[in-house]
Amino acid sequence: MTAISNSERYFFQFETDFVRDLRCIPMQVRMKLDTCGVKLKLVHWHQFTLEEREQAITLPCQTVEECQTYRQMLRDLVRARSGEFPKDLPVDPHPLWLDESSIPEVVCEKAESMKVSLTLEQWVNLSPSQRFALLKLSRPSHENHNFLPALREFKLLP
Repeated sequence: MTAISNSERYFFQFETDFVRDLRCIPMQVRMKLDTCGVKLKLVHWHQFTLEEREQAITLPCQTVEECQTYRQMLRDLVRARSGEFPKDLPVDPHPLWLDESSIPEVVCEKAESMKVSLTLEQWVNLSPSQRFALLKLSRPSHENHNFLPALREFKLLP
Protein backbone atom coordinates (compact mmCIF):
# COMPACT_ATOMS: atom_id res chain seq x y z
CA MET A 1 0.00 0.00 0.00
CA THR A 2 1.03 3.57 -0.42
CA ALA A 3 2.18 5.83 2.33
CA ILE A 4 -0.39 8.46 3.15
CA SER A 5 -0.17 11.13 5.73
CA ASN A 6 -3.02 10.43 8.09
CA SER A 7 -4.30 10.84 11.60
CA GLU A 8 -3.78 14.56 11.25
CA ARG A 9 -6.30 17.13 10.16
CA TYR A 10 -4.36 18.86 7.41
CA PHE A 11 -5.81 20.84 4.55
CA PHE A 12 -4.15 22.71 1.74
CA GLN A 13 -4.55 26.47 1.66
CA PHE A 14 -6.35 26.24 -1.69
CA GLU A 15 -9.04 24.21 0.09
CA THR A 16 -9.80 26.85 2.73
CA ASP A 17 -12.94 28.08 1.00
CA PHE A 18 -14.76 24.80 1.69
CA VAL A 19 -13.03 22.92 4.52
CA ARG A 20 -14.53 24.94 7.33
CA ASP A 21 -17.85 23.11 6.92
CA LEU A 22 -16.35 20.15 5.02
CA ARG A 23 -18.86 20.62 2.20
CA CYS A 24 -16.39 19.18 -0.33
CA ILE A 25 -14.22 16.10 -0.09
CA PRO A 26 -10.75 17.24 1.02
CA MET A 27 -7.68 16.14 -0.94
CA GLN A 28 -6.42 14.00 1.92
CA VAL A 29 -9.67 11.99 1.84
CA ARG A 30 -9.56 11.78 -1.95
CA MET A 31 -6.05 10.35 -1.70
CA LYS A 32 -7.29 7.73 0.76
CA LEU A 33 -10.18 6.90 -1.58
CA ASP A 34 -7.76 6.25 -4.44
CA THR A 35 -5.58 4.20 -2.10
CA CYS A 36 -8.37 1.96 -0.81
CA GLY A 37 -10.34 1.78 -4.07
CA VAL A 38 -13.62 3.55 -3.24
CA LYS A 39 -15.47 5.97 -5.52
CA LEU A 40 -17.21 8.28 -3.07
CA LYS A 41 -19.67 10.67 -4.66
CA LEU A 42 -20.16 14.15 -3.29
CA VAL A 43 -23.82 13.31 -2.66
CA HIS A 44 -22.64 10.48 -0.36
CA TRP A 45 -20.23 12.82 1.42
CA HIS A 46 -23.09 15.25 2.04
CA GLN A 47 -25.12 12.46 3.65
CA PHE A 48 -22.41 11.86 6.26
CA THR A 49 -22.60 13.65 9.58
CA LEU A 50 -19.84 16.10 10.44
CA GLU A 51 -18.43 13.50 12.85
CA GLU A 52 -18.39 10.87 10.08
CA ARG A 53 -16.60 13.30 7.74
CA GLU A 54 -14.04 13.96 10.49
CA GLN A 55 -13.58 10.21 10.87
CA ALA A 56 -12.93 9.90 7.13
CA ILE A 57 -10.28 12.61 7.49
CA THR A 58 -8.49 11.21 10.53
CA LEU A 59 -8.79 7.44 10.13
CA PRO A 60 -5.46 6.06 8.91
CA CYS A 61 -5.16 4.47 5.47
CA GLN A 62 -1.57 3.29 5.05
CA THR A 63 -1.20 -0.40 5.72
CA VAL A 64 -3.19 -3.14 4.02
CA GLU A 65 -5.23 -3.59 7.20
CA GLU A 66 -5.88 0.15 7.57
CA CYS A 67 -6.98 0.38 3.94
CA GLN A 68 -9.37 -2.53 4.41
CA THR A 69 -10.79 -0.93 7.56
CA TYR A 70 -11.11 2.46 5.86
CA ARG A 71 -12.78 0.93 2.81
CA GLN A 72 -15.24 -1.03 4.94
CA MET A 73 -16.06 2.04 7.05
CA LEU A 74 -16.90 4.05 3.92
CA ARG A 75 -18.91 1.24 2.37
CA ASP A 76 -20.89 0.84 5.60
CA LEU A 77 -21.54 4.59 5.90
CA VAL A 78 -22.70 4.95 2.31
CA ARG A 79 -24.91 1.87 2.64
CA ALA A 80 -26.43 3.14 5.89
CA ARG A 81 -27.12 6.61 4.47
CA SER A 82 -28.16 5.82 0.90
CA GLY A 83 -29.06 2.15 0.74
CA GLU A 84 -26.41 1.54 -1.90
CA PHE A 85 -22.73 0.70 -1.93
CA PRO A 86 -20.16 3.05 -3.42
CA LYS A 87 -18.51 1.91 -6.63
CA ASP A 88 -15.09 0.36 -6.54
CA LEU A 89 -12.04 2.06 -8.01
CA PRO A 90 -9.06 0.13 -9.30
CA VAL A 91 -6.14 0.52 -6.92
CA ASP A 92 -2.91 1.36 -8.69
CA PRO A 93 -0.05 -0.57 -7.04
CA HIS A 94 2.34 2.14 -8.29
CA PRO A 95 0.43 5.43 -8.12
CA LEU A 96 1.84 8.34 -10.08
CA TRP A 97 2.02 10.57 -7.02
CA LEU A 98 4.65 8.24 -5.54
CA ASP A 99 6.71 8.07 -8.74
CA GLU A 100 9.68 10.38 -8.43
CA SER A 101 11.26 9.32 -11.74
CA SER A 102 9.10 11.55 -13.93
CA ILE A 103 6.42 14.21 -13.81
CA PRO A 104 3.12 12.82 -15.12
CA GLU A 105 2.26 14.15 -18.56
CA VAL A 106 -1.12 15.50 -17.45
CA VAL A 107 0.59 17.65 -14.80
CA CYS A 108 3.19 18.92 -17.28
CA GLU A 109 0.48 19.78 -19.81
CA LYS A 110 -1.63 21.63 -17.26
CA ALA A 111 1.39 23.56 -15.98
CA GLU A 112 2.49 24.43 -19.52
CA SER A 113 -1.02 25.66 -20.31
CA MET A 114 -0.43 28.19 -17.52
CA LYS A 115 3.05 29.07 -18.83
CA VAL A 116 4.75 27.21 -15.97
CA SER A 117 7.56 24.75 -16.48
CA LEU A 118 8.04 22.20 -13.71
CA THR A 119 11.35 20.44 -13.16
CA LEU A 120 11.88 16.92 -11.95
CA GLU A 121 13.73 18.33 -8.96
CA GLN A 122 10.62 20.34 -8.00
CA TRP A 123 8.43 17.24 -8.41
CA VAL A 124 10.73 15.12 -6.24
CA ASN A 125 10.79 17.78 -3.52
CA LEU A 126 7.00 17.79 -3.21
CA SER A 127 5.32 15.58 -0.63
CA PRO A 128 3.23 12.67 -1.94
CA SER A 129 0.06 14.56 -0.94
CA GLN A 130 1.19 17.63 -2.89
CA ARG A 131 1.93 15.50 -5.96
CA PHE A 132 -1.47 13.84 -5.55
CA ALA A 133 -3.17 17.23 -5.42
CA LEU A 134 -1.45 18.42 -8.60
CA LEU A 135 -2.44 15.21 -10.34
CA LYS A 136 -6.07 15.59 -9.30
CA LEU A 137 -6.17 19.28 -10.14
CA SER A 138 -4.65 18.74 -13.58
CA ARG A 139 -7.12 16.14 -14.83
CA PRO A 140 -9.54 17.42 -17.48
CA SER A 141 -12.53 15.90 -15.67
CA HIS A 142 -11.76 17.86 -12.48
CA GLU A 143 -12.77 21.40 -11.75
CA ASN A 144 -9.20 22.61 -11.81
CA HIS A 145 -9.39 26.30 -10.91
CA ASN A 146 -7.22 25.48 -7.89
CA PHE A 147 -4.23 24.28 -9.94
CA LEU A 148 -2.58 27.71 -10.03
CA PRO A 149 -3.24 28.40 -6.31
CA ALA A 150 -1.72 24.97 -5.57
CA LEU A 151 1.38 25.83 -7.61
CA ARG A 152 1.70 29.03 -5.58
CA GLU A 153 1.16 27.24 -2.28
CA PHE A 154 3.74 24.59 -3.16
CA LYS A 155 6.20 27.35 -4.15
CA LEU A 156 6.48 26.16 -7.76
CA LEU A 157 6.09 29.57 -9.34
CA PRO A 158 9.07 31.85 -9.92
